[in-house]
Amino acid sequence: MSSELRLLHVGEAGGPRVKLGPYDIETLIAESDEGAATAYRIRIAPHQRTQVSYHLVAEELYYVISGSGVALLDGEERPIRAGDFLRLPPGTTHGFVTAEEELVMLDVHTPGSRPNRDVYFLDDKPEGFGVPQPS
Repeated sequence: MSSELRLLHVGEAGGPRVKLGPYDIETLIAESDEGAATAYRIRIAPHQRTQVSYHLVAEELYYVISGSGVALLDGEERPIRAGDFLRLPPGTTHGFVTAEEELVMLDVHTPGSRPNRDVYFLDDKPEGFGVPQPS
């Protein structure tokens, strides 16, 4: 982590992107610039169901930019659409089911979480996520 925070601006073209399972994850804060949080633009294609995951340390904040679907929150289904906001305390299990269109969300973790740090799955983890499951 950098010892000095700097101002960041990531335009519409976005930052580096990686495909992990059903997730298309665009990093908005590079690991070298990480301070108290991480931020991503998440895209999930139509007609997808993500694996259910949780974080032991990070609180996670989602803002739905476009699309619609269902958020699976601690086993409860909640419809979501553009303009919705989700606050998930640490330990909240969550996954998504997309509808007819791509679901695009802003995803912020505090403290920061990355695909290889503080991400755990109830079932098999999608390819590319590097954290071992807790025992």
